[in-house]
Amino acid sequence: MGILLGKNAWDPVDEPVVSEDSPKNDDGTGEVDDLNSVPTKTMEKEMDNTIFNEKTESLNEPGVAEHSQNEDIPGGEDEFKPSQTAYMEKGKERENAVIKEKCNLLKAPGVSEHSQKNDDNTGGEGHIKPVPTKTKKKGTSNMTRSVSEDKQSVTQVKKGQCTGNIERLLSRLRLQDKKTKMSPADLLKICPPVKQIHDTSEKDLARTFLQKLSMLDYRARYIPVRQDNADVSYSQTVTISDSDDLDALFSTSVDYQSKECHVHPMDVQMAVFHCSDSFLKQDIITKLSQCQYALPLLVPDPVTMDIECPLWTFRQITKTWKKTQIKGDSNAITMKTMPICKAETPMVFFFRLGSLPVSKSQLMNTVINDRHSTFFHRNCPGSTKFRLLMDGVAEIAWYCPVGKPNDSFTDCIAFCNLHGDALSFEKQREILIEKASVTVVLVRTLEKGQKGTTVISDLYRSPKPLIILIADNDGSAVQVKDGKYKVGLKDRSQSDVSEELKGIIRKILYGPHTSFQLESMAKVPGVTVDEDDEVCQKGKSAALKTVKMLQGMEISKIKDTFLPCQGDLWHEWCRINKELYHLKGHIEQEKSQKQQQLSKIRQNQCKASCSELMKSFTESLLSLPSKQKEYFLKWTQILIDALSTDDLSSILQSYDEKWTEVLTLKKKHDKSDLLTSKQTELEQISKTLQSATFGLEHIFREMGQIYEAHRTVQAKSRHTDWSKYPELAADLMISGHPVELMDGDAGHVPLTWISSFLDKVIEKLGDQRVFVLSVLGVQSSGKSTMLNAMFGLKFAVSAGRCTKGAFMQLVKVSEEIKKDFKFEYVLVVDTEGLRALELESNTTLHHDNELATFTVGLGNMTLINIFGENPADMQDVLQIVVQAFMRMKKVKLSPSCVFVHQNVTDIAAAEKNMDGKRRLQEKLDQMAQLAAKEELCDAECFSDVIAFDVQKDVKYFAQLWEGSPPMAPPNPGYSESIQELKNLIMSKAKQSNGITISHFKIKIHDLWNALMNEHFVFNFKNSLEIAIYRKLEVEYGNWTWALRSNMLTIENQLHTKIENGELDKIERSDLFKEMSKSYEAIKSDLVTYFEDDGDKEILVQWRGQFENKIKEFQEELVRGAIKKVDEIIQQKKACKKLDDKKKDFENKLLLKSKELAHQLKDKAKDEEELQKQFNSFWSDWVEKLTADIQPIENINLEDDQANILNNLGFEWALILSCKSNDKYKTISNVGDYSEYILFSKQQDTKEKMKVKKLLKYFEDCATKESFQFEDKQLIRALIRNVEKQSLDIIKSKPVMTRGYSPTYLQEVAKNVQEKVTEFKSNKKYDFKQEFTVDLLLYVFDRAAVWLSQSHKKYKMSNDALTYLESKKTQYYSIFRSLCNGNSSAVVFGEMICEKLKVSIVEAVCNKTAIDLAGEMRCTFPAFNGNRLNLEKHLLKSLAEKEDFDAFITYIQNPRKQVEAFIEEKVNEHMSGEHKNKALKILRKNAGNMDEFAYQALFDATNNVKTQRGDIDMWVEEFSSFLKDKLTLESISCQNFRDINNFEFLKEEIEKGLISITEEMNRLSLDKMKEFRLRPDQILIDQLCNCCWETCPFCAAVCTNTVKDHSPEDHSVPFHRSFAVKGAQYHNSEEMCIEFCTTKVASDGNFYAGKNTTKLIPFKQYRSAGPPYANWSITSDESKLKYWKWFVWQFQEELENHYALKFTGRGEIPSEWKTHTKEAAIQSLDEMFSTHYE
Repeated sequence: MGILLGKNAWDPVDEPVVSEDSPKNDDGTGEVDDLNSVPTKTMEKEMDNTIFNEKTESLNEPGVAEHSQNEDIPGGEDEFKPSQTAYMEKGKERENAVIKEKCNLLKAPGVSEHSQKNDDNTGGEGHIKPVPTKTKKKGTSNMTRSVSEDKQSVTQVKKGQCTGNIERLLSRLRLQDKKTKMSPADLLKICPPVKQIHDTSEKDLARTFLQKLSMLDYRARYIPVRQDNADVSYSQTVTISDSDDLDALFSTSVDYQSKECHVHPMDVQMAVFHCSDSFLKQDIITKLSQCQYALPLLVPDPVTMDIECPLWTFRQITKTWKKTQIKGDSNAITMKTMPICKAETPMVFFFRLGSLPVSKSQLMNTVINDRHSTFFHRNCPGSTKFRLLMDGVAEIAWYCPVGKPNDSFTDCIAFCNLHGDALSFEKQREILIEKASVTVVLVRTLEKGQKGTTVISDLYRSPKPLIILIADNDGSAVQVKDGKYKVGLKDRSQSDVSEELKGIIRKILYGPHTSFQLESMAKVPGVTVDEDDEVCQKGKSAALKTVKMLQGMEISKIKDTFLPCQGDLWHEWCRINKELYHLKGHIEQEKSQKQQQLSKIRQNQCKASCSELMKSFTESLLSLPSKQKEYFLKWTQILIDALSTDDLSSILQSYDEKWTEVLTLKKKHDKSDLLTSKQTELEQISKTLQSATFGLEHIFREMGQIYEAHRTVQAKSRHTDWSKYPELAADLMISGHPVELMDGDAGHVPLTWISSFLDKVIEKLGDQRVFVLSVLGVQSSGKSTMLNAMFGLKFAVSAGRCTKGAFMQLVKVSEEIKKDFKFEYVLVVDTEGLRALELESNTTLHHDNELATFTVGLGNMTLINIFGENPADMQDVLQIVVQAFMRMKKVKLSPSCVFVHQNVTDIAAAEKNMDGKRRLQEKLDQMAQLAAKEELCDAECFSDVIAFDVQKDVKYFAQLWEGSPPMAPPNPGYSESIQELKNLIMSKAKQSNGITISHFKIKIHDLWNALMNEHFVFNFKNSLEIAIYRKLEVEYGNWTWALRSNMLTIENQLHTKIENGELDKIERSDLFKEMSKSYEAIKSDLVTYFEDDGDKEILVQWRGQFENKIKEFQEELVRGAIKKVDEIIQQKKACKKLDDKKKDFENKLLLKSKELAHQLKDKAKDEEELQKQFNSFWSDWVEKLTADIQPIENINLEDDQANILNNLGFEWALILSCKSNDKYKTISNVGDYSEYILFSKQQDTKEKMKVKKLLKYFEDCATKESFQFEDKQLIRALIRNVEKQSLDIIKSKPVMTRGYSPTYLQEVAKNVQEKVTEFKSNKKYDFKQEFTVDLLLYVFDRAAVWLSQSHKKYKMSNDALTYLESKKTQYYSIFRSLCNGNSSAVVFGEMICEKLKVSIVEAVCNKTAIDLAGEMRCTFPAFNGNRLNLEKHLLKSLAEKEDFDAFITYIQNPRKQVEAFIEEKVNEHMSGEHKNKALKILRKNAGNMDEFAYQALFDATNNVKTQRGDIDMWVEEFSSFLKDKLTLESISCQNFRDINNFEFLKEEIEKGLISITEEMNRLSLDKMKEFRLRPDQILIDQLCNCCWETCPFCAAVCTNTVKDHSPEDHSVPFHRSFAVKGAQYHNSEEMCIEFCTTKVASDGNFYAGKNTTKLIPFKQYRSAGPPYANWSITSDESKLKYWKWFVWQFQEELENHYALKFTGRGEIPSEWKTHTKEAAIQSLDEMFSTHYE
C-alpha cells in the first residue's frame, strides 16, 4: 500500500514516490490534501501505528520527498481519508515537538539575529511526520515501546535528520563555512563576473543570486543549476525494465532512482537571507522590492520556529502611487510617496487549508500583476517538490496604481500570502487574519466536518470581509451575505477568476474597511521584531534624539535653522571666492577686500556652527560603537526621509503639473506673459524643492563647512570636536557610504574638507591605488541607477532626490581577482545631470561645461550616459563632452571613455545598432571639429582627441523597466547590459595603473582651481605631474652629481700625470672611456627609474629628453675637462724652460749650502748667526743664478684701466670722480637709471638754445612719462649682457700661460663702448658719459679678480726669482741640517719629505674638496634636492637676515646671490657645527694618503735592496709608485751619490712622514681655498648648472633643474608682486603691486614691449610671443605671503631704490601688513610641501 509522507521526510530510500503528475501546491511543492471526514479513534491509532512501522527503514536516508499527495494512491481517495485524518491529527503533537530541533547550524551563521524562543511552541510546521529509529524490518511492529519513549526517540532522530539536511543545504550553497554573517561589505566589492551561461554550479548559487539581485536582475530567482554531484539531478529518473509484463506498465508503484533534487530557488533566497546580517538583509529586501517581488513579512526561525517580523528590512523601501478619487463627475488623482513602513493601506490576506490542485500564489500574481511572478509558485522555473525554509513564511507585496483607468485598484493595497497549509501555522494565520482588511481562503471543498471547518466558521462569523475560493466548485462568485463571498475555481480560467476576485475586493474596499501598517507588526504579541535588538534600539534612540528636534518644523526651513553653515553663508563664500578669479580694476586691493570678506564669513560660520542638531549628531558619531553607529546613520536617514516625504510628494506633484503647463505653452510657441509667469512659478517651485530636499548628505556637508571654517580661522570654539570630522567622513567612505565631492547646491568643491578626509582615508588604508570611474549624462537618465546596479552602490535615486553635485564611493577589488589588477579599489564618481531643468534659466551651458570638464578630468574612465534615441537631445550633451575631452588632451590628461546608450527600444537589432554607431561617430567627429575651433587646436575627428573605437566603446541598454512603473519589474535585458558594461570597464581597467589616493586628491585641487578661471587649459596646473617631474629633477641631480664627481676624480688623476710629466696630450675618447663605467651605471639607474617607478606612465613622456640630457651632460663634462687639461698641459709646456733649470738651481744651491755649512759648523748652535749668514748667502746666489733671466713684473690693473678710459676720450676728472665714489660697483643693482640719462638727443644747432632753456622742464616730464619701467629693464639687460660678454672675452685669454697684457682690457673696453652705442641708437634718450665710465669700471672690476689670480699663477710657474724665493725656507732647513753634521741620507730624507708634504697637502685638499662637496650635496637640506629646493632655502635665508641689499642682488642678479649663498653655507659648514664632520673627512683623506706614501716607500726600498740599486734607482722607483696620486718635484741625486744604506733612508723618511701626519692633523679647512678644487665652487658648478630665465612680468627665476629643458615651459611656483622688480603703472610714479599669477586671470591688458602700441590681454599672454610664450603662468590667487611681506617690510627701501611710490593704485593692501616674517617663511614651506616636494 502507498505510504503518506510528511513534508520533512526527505528522500526515503525504500518508499514508493507519488507520480509526477500529482497536483502541486502553489509554492511548487506537493502537499497532503485536506480531509473531508473525521476519523474514528481506532482508525487513527491504526494509521498511526502503520505509519510508525512503515517509516522505520527510511531513517538514515536524507532527502525524503517533502510533499507527496494522496490522489494517486491505490485504493482511491475515499478509502484512505479516515486514515489520513487519523495520521495528521495524531502526528501533529509529535511534529510540533520535532520542529524545535531543526538545524543547529543556522543558529550560528545562518540564523536571524534577533530570534528568541516562545513559550507556547505553537509556531512551526504542523505536519512534519515523526520517524522512529530503525529497529525492525519493514512490516514489523514495535508494540512494546511506550508513547513517551516513541516521542523522545522521534525527536532525537528528527533533530539529527533536520540538522543534517539544512547543513547539507548550506554546504551545497557554500554558506556553511561563514564564520560570521554576510554583510553589505561582501556585496560591495568587485568580484569575478557573473558568467552569462545557461547554468550555474550549486556552489556559486548564493553568490550568483546576490550578484544578480544587486544588478536588479529578477531572474536571480531562476538561476539554472548545473549539478556538480552525480547524486543530484534535476528530476527523478525512472529505472529501465526489460519486462514484457503489462502489469509493470499499469503498476502505480514505480521504482525511482533516489537522487537528490537541486536546491529550491526560494531555499536559496531564504538561506542567503538567514546567513546575512541585518544590513545585508535590508539591502536584499530592498532589491527584491525593486524587482517587484513579494517580501518576507513573517519568518519562522529555522531553529526555534519562533516567528520573526523583519521590520527593519523594510525601512529603506519607499513606494509611490497615484490614488484616484471620484469627485463629482471627474476623478481626482493624488500622488503619494512614502516609506512603506508608514503607509496605511488595506491588506488582503491569502491562505489555504490543505492541499489544492491550483496554485494560490499564481492566482495572487494575476490579481496584482499578471505579467510578473510577484509570488513564487509551483510553475515558476526551477520549482521542485522539495524545500526547507519557506513553509510558514508569510510574504507581502503591494499593488501601486498609476492613476489610469485600467488600474486594477484605485489605491495602494497590500497582499499577503502565507506559504504552506495554514492549518499547520496557526500563529501566523491568526496574526494575519487579525491584521487583514480582506481575508481570502482557498479550500479544496467546502463541506462540514472538515478539519478546516472551524477556521472557516470563525472567519464567517467575523465581521471582516471573507472570500472563499473552492477548488472543486465550478460556480462563479456568490455573495453569501454582506461581506462574505464564495467563488468556484474548477474548470475556470485564471483570468476570469482574477477579474472576479478583483471586482469583489474593489467592492469590499470601496466601503469601510480596516487599514494595515507595517509598523503595527511591532506590537503583535508572540512575534519577535528584528528592530527590538539592543544594538538597533540604541542606534534608533540616538537617531530619535537627533531628529526629534526637527519634528513639527516646516521641512524647507530645517536647513536654514539647523544647518546654517551650508546656506547663505556658504553660498556667499563660494560667490566671492569665484570672483577672486575674475578681478577687475585695482586687483590687489579688491582681492584683499574679498579675502577679508571670506575670512569674515568663515568667522560667522564658526559662530553659527554649534546647532543642537549638529552637536547631537556628531556626538553620537563620535561616541557610538561601530555597529550602533551604522544603525544610527540608517535610522537618521529613515527618520529624516519620513519627515520630508509628504512635503516632497506635494512639491513634486506641483512641479510636474507646472512643468507640463510650461511645455504645453512652449509647444504652442506661446511667448506671452503667461509663459514667463509660469516659468517664474516653476523656478520658485524648483527652489522650494531644493530647500525641501534634506538628507544625511546635508548633515555631512555641514560637518565639512564647520571643519573648513574652523580650520581657516583656527579659533578656539565651543565646538571642540571639529578636528575629528575628517576621520568620521573617512570611516564612512571606507565602510561604503557615498561621500559628497562637489556641493551641488553651491556648485563648489570644498577643497580643504576633501583633502583632509582623504588624508584620513590614506592614514587608515594606506595610499592605495584606485581606478577612478566617473559618469556623465543628462539629468534623470539613470546614471545613479546604473552605477548602483553595477557595483551595489548606494547613490540616491528616488524621486525628488536626483544627484546634485558629485558623490564618490569606494568599491574594493576582491582578493579573488586582485592579482589581475594594478589597483586595490575602484572609486566611482556619480555626478548631477547635464542640462538640469531647474538650472535651465540660469548659466546652464557654463555650469555643464564646468561639470563635464571636472568629471572627465577626475576619471581614469568616464561613462558617457546618453538617454533616448533623439539626435537633437544628444547633440548638446555630445558637444559638452567632446569639449571636455579636448581640454584633457590639451593639458596632457588621457582618460578613456565608454558611451552608454540607454533606453534603446531594440538593442538586439544588429543593423540598427550599426547605424546608431555610425550616426554617433559622425556626431562625435562633427562635435570634435566644433570644439577644436573653440579650444584653438587641430582635430578632424573624435579619435584625434581621445583613443576611441566606436565598435567596442559603445554599449546599448534596453529600457530599465519591463512595462510601466510602479508595478513593472526591471528589464532582464538591462541587467545583462549592466554586466556586459561592467566586464568591459574591468577589462579596460586591467590596462590601467589607476592613481594613488594622494594623487587623486591633488588632481581634484588642480582641476577645480583651473575651472575657477575662465580659460581652463591656460590655467590648469597638473600638480601631480609637476610633483613627479620635481622628483625626477632630484634624481637627475643625483645622476649628474655622480658623473661630475667621477669626472673630478679623473681630472685629479690627469693633473697628477701631467705634473709628473707622463701626459702631454688628452683625447676625447680617453675621457669617455674613463667615464664609461660610471656612465653605464647611471644609464642603468635611469632605465630602472623610468621602468619601475609607480608613476612610470607619467614619467615616460620625459624619458627620451632625460636620456639625451644625461648624454649631453657627459659630453659637457668631457669638453670642460679637455679644456682644463689642455690649459694645464700648456702651462706645463710654458714652464718647461724654468723646469729645466730647476735641477741646476738645486744642485748649485745644495753645493753652496754644503760649503757654507762646513765653514759654519762651529756655530751650529747660534741660530741667529746661521740665519744671518744664510740670508746673505741666499741673496747673492739667487742674484747670480737669475742674472741672465728677465723677471716677470707684477701688473697694475688700476693704472691700465684709467689709461684705457682716457684713451677712449674720457676726461681724467670724470674718471677719477667715478672711481672715487664707488657707485660703479652697484650699477647692476641700481633701481632708477634716470640720473644716467640725457632726455634730449636734438642735433639741430638752431634748436640747441631752445632745448637748453627748456631742459629742466623736459627732464621732469620725460622722467615721468618717457623713461618708464621697460627702459630700466632694458638698461639692466644691457649691463648683464655686457658683463657676461666681457668676462667671456677675458677668460678666453691665455693669461696663465703667457701672462697678462693691457690689450685684453682694451678689447673689452672697445666691446663695451660698441654695445652702449648700439643700444642707444634707437632710443629717445642718451646716456651721460658717467654711465659708460661706470659701466667700464664695473666690468674692469669684475674682471680684475680673475686677471690678478691668473697672472699670479703664471708668475709662480714661470718666474725664476719667484720660484727660488718660494724655496728659501726649504733650503734653510737643509742648511741647518748640514750644519748639525747630519749625513747625506738624513738631509736627502728631509728634502724628500718636504717635497712630499707639498704634494700630499695639495692631493688631500683636492680630494677633500670633492668629498666635502659630495657630503654636503647629500646631507645639507639646501643642496640635496632640486633647483626649487635650493630656491626655497635661499629665500628663507634672505628673509631671516632681512638684508635689503642682498634681496636686491637676488632680484637683479639671482645667480650671483645663489653663488654667494652656496659659498656662505659651505663656509658655515666648515666652521660651524659641522666643522668636526668636515675635519674628519680631511683627516681620513690625509691618513689614506700617508698610507699610500708609506707603501710607496716600502715598495721602492725593497725593490732597490733586492736589485742592489743606487740612489738614482731608488728615486726612480719611489717616484713611480707615487705617480698615480702624488706629484714629486724633480730630485737631483748629484750631491747624494754616497747614500747606500736605503733602510736607514727609509727610516729617516718615515720619521718625516710622521711629522707630516701630525702637521696634516693640524691642517685647517681654509687651506683648501689655496688649491685648484674648492667645495663651494664644485657645488656652484653643480647646483647652478640649471635654468636662469626670468619671468617677463615679475622677474621670478625659472626653477627647472635642467638647464635647457625645452620643450618644457619655464615655470616657478611662487611668482612675485611686480613691485619687487620696480614695475610702475604707465605714465606714473605709482608702484605696481599686482602679481602676474593674478593678472593672467584678470581682464587686464599689457604692452609686450616698449615701442609697441598693441595691447595683449593677460589671459592670452602667450600670444605676445617669446619670452611670454615660453612661460607657464597659472592663476594661484597670489596666495604666497612671502613677497607680500617683503613689499610692506621694505616699503621705504623699495621706494628709495626705484624712485617710485606705493600710492594710489599702488597702495599696499592692509591685508599684506598682517603677515609676519615667520608667516612668510612658513608660507614657503607650505607651498613646497603641498604641491612640489
